Amino acid sequence: MSLPQLNVYRHDRRPRALITPAGEIDLETVSLVRGTLDDCLRDGIRTVDVDLTPVTFCDCSGLNLFIESYQRTTAAGGTLHLHYPPPMLARMIELTGCGFLLAGPPAVPAASGGVLGSRGDATGCRV
Repeated sequence: MSLPQLNVYRHDRRPRALITPAGEIDLETVSLVRGTLDDCLRDGIRTVDVDLTPVTFCDCSGLNLFIESYQRTTAAGGTLHLHYPPPMLARMIELTGCGFLLAGPPAVPAASGGVLGSRGDATGCRV
Protein backbone atom coordinates (compact mmCIF):
# COMPACT_ATOMS: atom_id res chain seq x y z
CA MET A 1 0.00 0.00 0.00
CA SER A 2 1.49 3.32 -1.04
CA LEU A 3 1.26 6.55 0.93
CA PRO A 4 -1.08 9.29 -0.30
CA GLN A 5 0.64 11.80 -2.55
CA LEU A 6 -0.76 14.77 -0.60
CA ASN A 7 0.14 16.86 2.42
CA VAL A 8 -2.29 19.41 3.83
CA TYR A 9 -1.08 22.42 5.83
CA ARG A 10 -3.26 24.71 7.94
CA HIS A 11 -2.27 28.15 9.17
CA ASP A 12 -4.73 29.97 11.45
CA ARG A 13 -5.07 33.68 11.99
CA ARG A 14 -8.31 34.02 13.87
CA PRO A 15 -10.95 34.14 12.55
CA ARG A 16 -9.31 33.08 9.27
CA ALA A 17 -7.46 29.97 8.08
CA LEU A 18 -5.21 29.32 5.13
CA ILE A 19 -5.30 25.72 3.89
CA THR A 20 -2.52 24.64 1.54
CA PRO A 21 -2.75 21.16 0.04
CA ALA A 22 0.46 20.03 -1.68
CA GLY A 23 0.40 17.17 -4.16
CA GLU A 24 -2.47 15.31 -5.82
CA ILE A 25 -6.13 15.63 -4.82
CA ASP A 26 -8.07 12.60 -6.00
CA LEU A 27 -10.47 9.98 -4.68
CA GLU A 28 -7.71 8.46 -2.55
CA THR A 29 -6.54 11.71 -0.92
CA VAL A 30 -9.64 13.93 -0.87
CA SER A 31 -10.49 12.82 2.69
CA LEU A 32 -7.30 14.51 3.95
CA VAL A 33 -8.47 17.87 2.60
CA ARG A 34 -12.06 17.25 3.78
CA GLY A 35 -10.88 16.55 7.32
CA THR A 36 -8.88 19.77 7.45
CA LEU A 37 -11.77 21.86 6.07
CA ASP A 38 -14.22 20.22 8.49
CA ASP A 39 -11.85 20.92 11.39
CA CYS A 40 -11.85 24.61 10.48
CA LEU A 41 -15.62 24.82 10.87
CA ARG A 42 -15.54 22.80 14.10
CA ASP A 43 -12.88 25.18 15.46
CA GLY A 44 -15.02 28.24 14.72
CA ILE A 45 -13.08 29.40 11.65
CA ARG A 46 -15.50 31.11 9.26
CA THR A 47 -13.12 32.50 6.62
CA VAL A 48 -11.21 29.81 4.77
CA ASP A 49 -8.75 30.45 1.96
CA VAL A 50 -7.38 27.46 0.04
CA ASP A 51 -4.06 28.06 -1.71
CA LEU A 52 -3.82 25.52 -4.52
CA THR A 53 -0.44 26.65 -5.83
CA PRO A 54 1.34 23.40 -4.82
CA VAL A 55 -1.45 21.12 -6.13
CA THR A 56 -0.17 19.08 -9.07
CA PHE A 57 -3.45 17.29 -9.86
CA CYS A 58 -7.11 17.62 -8.86
CA ASP A 59 -9.94 15.49 -10.24
CA CYS A 60 -13.71 15.83 -9.91
CA SER A 61 -13.67 14.39 -6.38
CA GLY A 62 -11.64 17.43 -5.33
CA LEU A 63 -14.01 19.81 -7.11
CA ASN A 64 -16.99 18.13 -5.43
CA LEU A 65 -15.27 18.50 -2.06
CA PHE A 66 -14.69 22.22 -2.61
CA ILE A 67 -18.33 22.73 -3.64
CA GLU A 68 -19.62 20.85 -0.59
CA SER A 69 -17.22 22.69 1.72
CA TYR A 70 -18.24 26.02 0.20
CA GLN A 71 -21.90 25.21 0.85
CA ARG A 72 -21.27 24.08 4.46
CA THR A 73 -19.10 27.11 5.20
CA THR A 74 -21.64 29.49 3.67
CA ALA A 75 -24.46 27.85 5.65
CA ALA A 76 -22.40 28.46 8.82
CA GLY A 77 -22.12 32.16 7.93
CA GLY A 78 -18.61 31.99 6.53
CA THR A 79 -16.71 32.09 3.26
CA LEU A 80 -14.45 29.67 1.44
CA HIS A 81 -12.40 30.68 -1.59
CA LEU A 82 -9.91 28.89 -3.79
CA HIS A 83 -6.72 30.67 -4.85
CA TYR A 84 -4.45 29.75 -7.79
CA PRO A 85 -6.07 26.50 -8.95
CA PRO A 86 -4.04 24.34 -11.33
CA PRO A 87 -5.11 24.62 -14.99
CA MET A 88 -7.10 21.36 -15.00
CA LEU A 89 -9.14 22.38 -11.95
CA ALA A 90 -9.60 25.91 -13.30
CA ARG A 91 -11.00 24.40 -16.49
CA MET A 92 -13.41 22.14 -14.55
CA ILE A 93 -14.56 25.17 -12.55
CA GLU A 94 -15.17 27.05 -15.78
CA LEU A 95 -17.05 24.20 -17.48
CA THR A 96 -19.29 23.58 -14.47
CA GLY A 97 -20.06 27.25 -13.81
CA CYS A 98 -18.56 27.10 -10.32
CA GLY A 99 -16.56 30.32 -10.52
CA PHE A 100 -18.07 31.40 -7.19
CA LEU A 101 -15.38 29.19 -5.60
CA LEU A 102 -12.59 31.44 -6.84
CA ALA A 103 -11.23 34.48 -5.09
CA GLY A 104 -9.98 37.39 -7.15
CA PRO A 105 -9.43 37.35 -10.89
CA PRO A 106 -10.04 34.18 -12.88
CA ALA A 107 -7.25 31.68 -13.36
CA VAL A 108 -8.12 31.15 -17.04
CA PRO A 109 -10.21 33.13 -19.50
CA ALA A 110 -13.57 31.59 -20.32
CA ALA A 111 -13.81 29.94 -23.75
CA SER A 112 -16.76 32.19 -24.59
CA GLY A 113 -14.60 35.28 -24.10
CA GLY A 114 -16.35 36.12 -20.86
CA VAL A 115 -14.97 36.07 -17.37
CA LEU A 116 -14.65 32.82 -15.45
CA GLY A 117 -16.78 32.89 -12.37
CA SER A 118 -19.39 35.34 -13.63
CA ARG A 119 -22.08 33.23 -11.94
CA GLY A 120 -21.93 34.07 -8.27
CA ASP A 121 -24.23 31.49 -6.74
CA ALA A 122 -24.08 27.81 -5.93
CA THR A 123 -27.24 27.12 -7.91
CA GLY A 124 -25.43 27.89 -11.16
CA CYS A 125 -22.90 25.11 -10.70
CA ARG A 126 -23.35 22.16 -13.03
CA VAL A 127 -21.66 19.15 -11.45
